[in-house]
Amino acid sequence: MPEGPEIETEKLHESIREELEKEGGGFLRRIALSTALLAVFAAFAALRAGATVNHALLLRTDATQLQSQASNQWAYYQAKGVKAAVQESIRASWLAAGKEPPASVAEKLDRYEKEQEVIKDKAVELEKERDVKVKESDHLLHGHHGFASAVALFQVAIALGAIAALTRSRVVWGGSIVVGLGGLALLVRALL
Repeated sequence: MPEGPEIETEKLHESIREELEKEGGGFLRRIALSTALLAVFAAFAALRAGATVNHALLLRTDATQLQSQASNQWAYYQAKGVKAAVQESIRASWLAAGKEPPASVAEKLDRYEKEQEVIKDKAVELEKERDVKVKESDHLLHGHHGFASAVALFQVAIALGAIAALTRSRVVWGGSIVVGLGGLALLVRALL
């Protein structure tokens, strides 16, 4: 029995390398490198898309809480208005009876009207804060769409790169590069 293989393996490996070079081994390496770079850009864009949408959702949650607080203030404002209307009715009843209303009625009426102004100012301020949060959230969501579109283009470019490697087609690889550059343009635009 022979102790080593009958075929010289060193020559076999050399022959395989030569055949790969003939059949586009260098080309396959370029495809692999470009696809790996596209995957890096896709991962970065996906992370930015996720972070952006999460921040936008947090801002929307804050805006919803501010709206709830503003609604509570408006309800409180209306309650003070009802109390003022009751005091006005009491005052009108006294005057209709030809008598001077007690001083406490006028004091309460004046107090409720002043309290309403403070409550109104607070409600309006809460609504302004809400509007700022909604506007910032909308801006972030717009940016998220840019990142998400970039991810989609990168994924298409990566798939085209895989097809180019399987078919050894330079045209398909060129398409992969063009689509990848489109994704890169969207990524840069979303970052700005």
